[in-house]
Order: sequence, then structure tokens, then C-alpha cells
Amino acid sequence: MINAAAGASGSFDQTKPDFDRLRALTAADIRTIFAAPQIDRAWSSYEPILAELCQIEDLKTGGVNPGDRRALFYLISGLRAKGVLEIGTNVGASTIHIAAALNENAEAGASRLVTVDILEVNDSATAPWRVADLPLSPRQRSDRLKGRAETKFITKASQDFLAHTGEMFDCIFLDGDHSEEAVFAELIYASQRLDPGGVIILHDFFPDQRPLWPEGWVCHGPFAATQRLCALGAAIEVLPLGPLPWPTKLNSNVTSLAVVVKPAGRSSKSARP
Repeated sequence: MINAAAGASGSFDQTKPDFDRLRALTAADIRTIFAAPQIDRAWSSYEPILAELCQIEDLKTGGVNPGDRRALFYLISGLRAKGVLEIGTNVGASTIHIAAALNENAEAGASRLVTVDILEVNDSATAPWRVADLPLSPRQRSDRLKGRAETKFITKASQDFLAHTGEMFDCIFLDGDHSEEAVFAELIYASQRLDPGGVIILHDFFPDQRPLWPEGWVCHGPFAATQRLCALGAAIEVLPLGPLPWPTKLNSNVTSLAVVVKPAGRSSKSARP
């Protein structure tokens, strides 16, 4: 048991992480996903509509950059996820790409995306998409994408949602409050909301807290939170996705995405291939 003290939105006692639910993946597995011809074909079919619906400049809005959006599409598709939780909707750049991937996965059954933000991201006068002067809200993008996957928008603090929801997911994307305390708490809660064989994806993960781009900016929280968990004995491995096969931002193909998995050699209970 890992006992966690105060988190960013309150405190919780005697939480019981279940990192044994994580899927055992390797960097080679992820490279295989990014090179999969069938996912390339699916991406090619969705790319025009996604480009039309997601004309978002990440450096101006805080939205996930175009290369990371594509990586999320490939990951969700390759992992055959059917239930995804996104923490941190913001302007909905990542949301619409996750939903598109779930549409593909829905062929074998119902798929759903739950996206949570502390702000009201759709109808509020101060919603991020309005502040950024974008033409569509996250819900409008989701509605125009259509497809088989259901998308549900929740306005709530991440830890409050994770602590009280009864829903389970096979992929959880953490891109909300990036402080160490918040990510630490979210990771513990997320481990309890994973179906066996699930994964957790982190955004703004900077290995060894070093800059990934020449401008020198570093987000410290996600890396520090995972290091803290490992120091407490959590059986996790964090796989930074490193350079992607396509451009991301600042004239590079570098990404700050990382996947939290079970260490290689430890099989997940009921993990899907």
C-alpha cells in the first residue's frame, strides 16, 4: 500500500493503488504501433476531417500539438482501447483525436470517452475555446465527428472525479494540473480505475527534468510524481515516446508524451495482446 497525503484539490487517506492492473509494454511494442500499416490507413481516412475540425495552434491555446494528437490516435488505436478517460479537456485538441481512434475501435463493440476538466469547457463565456477565439467548442467538434464512440464531458476537479466515479477504463490520459502533488494523486487514483491490461498516458513528461526543446522550458511535475512513486515501491515503468515518426512542434519531432506501464517481464492480469 502507498499512503498518499494531500493532493492538489484536497486530501485522501489510505488509498490502495493497483499498478498490477497495468499492461506490460516495451518501447519496441510502441514503435510497432507507430509503424502499423492498418493504423496508417485509419489515420489517412480521418486526417482530413480532423484537420478541418482541429485548426488549433498549440503554442497559443495550450492544446496538444499536432504530432502528439496523431500519436494519441495511434496509441489508442494500437492498444484497441474501448474506454478512455481524459483528464484535462482544455480546447479539445486531444479529445477529438482520441474520439476518432475510439470510432475505429468501436467496430468490435461500444466505445466511450469521458473527458474531465475543472472548467466548463463548452458553454461558459470563459471556456478556453472562446478565450482562444476558436470557431468550435470541444462538444461541437465531437458532434461533427460523429461515429460510434460516445463522448461525455464532465466539469469537475480530477481527483474528485477519480475518487468517486464507478467507471473503469482501459486507457487514462493525464493532462490536467501538472504539479507533482496533483499528478502523484491522479496516478494513484487512476491505477484503481484501470481495467486489467490498461495503460496510463502522461503529457508534459520531461525525463530527468531536462528541456526537450531549445527554448529550455521544463514541466517538472509528471516526472517528479513518477519518481516519487517508484521511490515508494510502485511497480511501474515510464516509457517516454521520444522522437516520433512525424513532426510535433518547434520544427522537431520530439514529444513529451510518455506511457506508464508494468515493467517488462511482469504480465498483466487479463491483458489483451
